Amino acid sequence: MSLHPRIQEVTERIRQRSLPLRRAYLAGIDAANANGPQRSRLSCGNLAHAFAACGPTDKGRLRADVTANLGIINAYNDMLSAHQPFEHYPEIIRQLARDLGATAQVAGGVPAMCDGVTQGRPGMELSLFSRDAIAQATAISLSHDMFDAALYLGVCDKIVPGLLIGALAFGHLPAVFVPAGPMTPGIPNKKKAEVRERYAAGEATREELLEAEAASYHAAGTCTFYGTANSNQVLLEAMGLQMPGTSFVNPDQPLRDVLTRAAAEQALAITALGDDYRPIGHLIDERAIVNAIAALMATGGSTNHTIHWVAVARAAGIVLTWDDIDVISQTVPLLARVYPNGDADVNRFAAAGGTQFVFRELLDAGLMHDLPTIVAGGMRAFCEEPRLQDGKLAYAPGIAESADTAVVRPVSDAFESQGGLRLLRGNLGRSLIKTSAVKQEYRYIEAPAVVVDDPRALNKLHAAGLLPQDFVAVVRYQGPRSNGMPELHSLAPLLGLLQNQGRRVALVTDGRLSGASGKIPAAIHLTPEAARGGPLAKLREGDLIRLDAENGILEALVSAEEWNARELAPNTSPAALDLGRNLFAVSRDVVTPADQGALSISCGPPYHNGTWEYDSEYELGETAEAAAAPHESKDA
Repeated sequence: MSLHPRIQEVTERIRQRSLPLRRAYLAGIDAANANGPQRSRLSCGNLAHAFAACGPTDKGRLRADVTANLGIINAYNDMLSAHQPFEHYPEIIRQLARDLGATAQVAGGVPAMCDGVTQGRPGMELSLFSRDAIAQATAISLSHDMFDAALYLGVCDKIVPGLLIGALAFGHLPAVFVPAGPMTPGIPNKKKAEVRERYAAGEATREELLEAEAASYHAAGTCTFYGTANSNQVLLEAMGLQMPGTSFVNPDQPLRDVLTRAAAEQALAITALGDDYRPIGHLIDERAIVNAIAALMATGGSTNHTIHWVAVARAAGIVLTWDDIDVISQTVPLLARVYPNGDADVNRFAAAGGTQFVFRELLDAGLMHDLPTIVAGGMRAFCEEPRLQDGKLAYAPGIAESADTAVVRPVSDAFESQGGLRLLRGNLGRSLIKTSAVKQEYRYIEAPAVVVDDPRALNKLHAAGLLPQDFVAVVRYQGPRSNGMPELHSLAPLLGLLQNQGRRVALVTDGRLSGASGKIPAAIHLTPEAARGGPLAKLREGDLIRLDAENGILEALVSAEEWNARELAPNTSPAALDLGRNLFAVSRDVVTPADQGALSISCGPPYHNGTWEYDSEYELGETAEAAAAPHESKDA
């Protein structure tokens, strides 16, 4: 099947726009590999330090410098349910390497915080910046020049993007990502949400709420809804960086350890020491980035990736914009309904056909690139399902038809003709909305603004009976420069409760919303943010706001004369508790805007004055049809 013309056009625009940066990036990683494996250039003292703690077998192999050495970057901790299984992965990998005449070492650990624990807490202000800290920790771990390939053990929200950015900084090394899989089903996510809303209404006790939460988050593995963590896994497979079909195999299944061993074996097979060298910096090009976004749209994945994958692309010398994401979303149909876009969890999604079904549909429709991956066979290999045969890994074709059309459908019978996200434009700036989880009747609202700088103020206004019947909650000074751009998922129960009562409500913010959020129309990641002098700071209580998700519009219905005359309102939110916040003051000062990846580190080839050398490809207020039409790159 030939590539869809819009997918071809947007890929070519990204390629042309990125040419200078991409060339500089590839030149850098090729130079790093020009003289062969780095370990051969270590001094005797360097090398002796590196293998001092190894056993005799590993030490002998490292001394001889004739075999591959795998670096393991581990995001293990036993507070994150998704990362707890990683405790035993290094030994599995080390033993596999020894069995194949190679070696493996834990190169380093990276921090891994849980957004589920920090939701609504001061610690959430460190969450987004943890991604960049993880990237830096990854680079530190790989800085010893000891490794011929790397295995990345990570699953959750900021951890995978951070690992990817760090891996791309060492783009001359092959990279294989190794997940841990989702926990088995608990109580249905819809039931959990209902208890949360009853608690917000004062109709459920804290004991009832805790029981529901504990029944949902009940075991090792990722949370079972389709939030940022599980979206990470789908995007990694869409770029060909994990073993095919590994995303949604539960931690306690025998197949899980077999896939981990297979990942280590494949990493050894693609080093520069052999004849099938596949460095990550060459695998991740503009086609891989487009594949990731196409998969995100087809499955209705997390809004967080509109920030993270801009940063990931930048780490590979590729300039991805929100306009590109919007065009892809208008081209790729929605093929999956997984909570919060539907009732199913990711286990049911996998049983219905999962990534294998979705990828085959996208490839057959020309909506995804077939490209080189960490395994032979390109993206078609990711349309096959892993199986155990006599204790060994085997692959079988994915199912030809959906096993549950309430969860997964073919392109010919998609849930919606467009993908899960839309870019909104207007006099308030640019923002994104997750349409896949919002029913059609709620995708348009025109209502007065309730303006707060502290998200907790909304609950207080509700308790006092001061919220209008219909309103748009405007929560500003929540962007990356202001306070690190925390997720505002704690607002979901209240706003969901009010919508259930027949009231029309929406959220507009320069902050983020959890990848698990849906149901309520929410214009998020608004940029420029209020702390940068964005027009969000001009809004006043009672201003009429129009949010039209279908037509990509977000605007304050205020006359241009009055709007231009208004002063920016100061931030009135109370001072945040510190809890380590002072350590990230520099990050807040230098962070790029949300549509440029919210980066607090220099990533990829240099950028200047805190911004990249490109303009938005489309002007504010352009129609969706114009945005989807071919444009000539301004800097090509």
